[in-house]
Amino acid sequence: MEKIDVIIIGAGAAGLMCAIEAGKRQRRVIVLDHANKPGKKILMSGGGRCNFTNYNVTPDQFISHNPHFCKSALKRYTQWDFINLVKKHHIPFHEKTLGQLFCDNKSKDILDLLLLECEQANAEIRMNTSIEKIEKLSDHHFKIKTNRGDFHCQSLVIASGGLSIPTMGASPFGYKVAEQFGIAVWPTRAGLVPLTLHNEDKEKLAELSGISIDSLVSNERQCFRENSLFTHRGMSGPAILQMSSYWLAGEALFINMLPDTDMIELLKLAQRQQPQKLLKTILGELLPKRVIEVFFNPILLDTKLASVAHRDFEQIGTQINHWKLKPNGTEGYRTAEVTLGGVDCDAISSKTFEALNVTGLYFIGEVLDVSGWLGGYNFQWAWSSGWAAGQVV
Repeated sequence: MEKIDVIIIGAGAAGLMCAIEAGKRQRRVIVLDHANKPGKKILMSGGGRCNFTNYNVTPDQFISHNPHFCKSALKRYTQWDFINLVKKHHIPFHEKTLGQLFCDNKSKDILDLLLLECEQANAEIRMNTSIEKIEKLSDHHFKIKTNRGDFHCQSLVIASGGLSIPTMGASPFGYKVAEQFGIAVWPTRAGLVPLTLHNEDKEKLAELSGISIDSLVSNERQCFRENSLFTHRGMSGPAILQMSSYWLAGEALFINMLPDTDMIELLKLAQRQQPQKLLKTILGELLPKRVIEVFFNPILLDTKLASVAHRDFEQIGTQINHWKLKPNGTEGYRTAEVTLGGVDCDAISSKTFEALNVTGLYFIGEVLDVSGWLGGYNFQWAWSSGWAAGQVV
């Protein structure tokens, strides 16, 4: 049996960050993972360019049953700390929109940074290792049985992630460990995920597949303004993905397809100033032609503004500025970028990430009930939580 100071289960963003920090403290660290390569989700993130953090990180961009839990780690290891690490490794990057930072080249730059830092901190990574059994022998004494031998460690860190993208090896492993040790787990569901539609809406909107529009998407609790994308399965794009984390089954969303325009007032003004213009000409200056044709009666579209009744303007205005859409569901974990819910933060120290009832057991990253917005926030949570645990394990 190998005796190790720290065993970290999960060679993703949080696990590698924790390994680096613990290794710097001269702790003997081994990262174990069942996959064949570390950081698979890092490599595929951000369209292969890794949206590694955001200039605008605050606790407000995170969802948790305990909204205060994330504050300590985010304050102690900030986006600026990770940006400095990226600069130290001379990785070129750029801001895309809304503070989102991406590599100029490839996501591999971020993974290589983490692996090099692990190497310099003498933190070892062992892949193709499946965990068969975890036993707590006493405080700070754990026995881990794997397909590649047994380990004894003082500190055990669970960084196994959530359920998103099972093809990348996602599993409920971390939740099962929590339950084994009597730690509560909030029910999980897919977040930052495309929405599917009922058949009637799906058929109606099918020919809009591929069209993206600047929009304001809202429900009673939240709203986001970014692009919405029509797909052959339903709705996607940044605004929809963001709202999916705040959407509950059976609920309607409201989509404003022209957030800067009061359509009713615009049409009334156009009627006074350009009465001979066709309705479709005015609408065509504001929205893609296919969108107009799907949403409005062709006879009405070919009518001159002078002949359009104000009640028609109101219906058009409601459709464009306050389109009510009731999704059928989500595409699920297959395409979700994050898992909502997870290990109950009330059972974990927000400073050390140690389980309050199990000395020496830690949970970091996405396995916890903390989920960030789209735009680099989930990576920042991985860096911050991994760093914080790495100071004490």
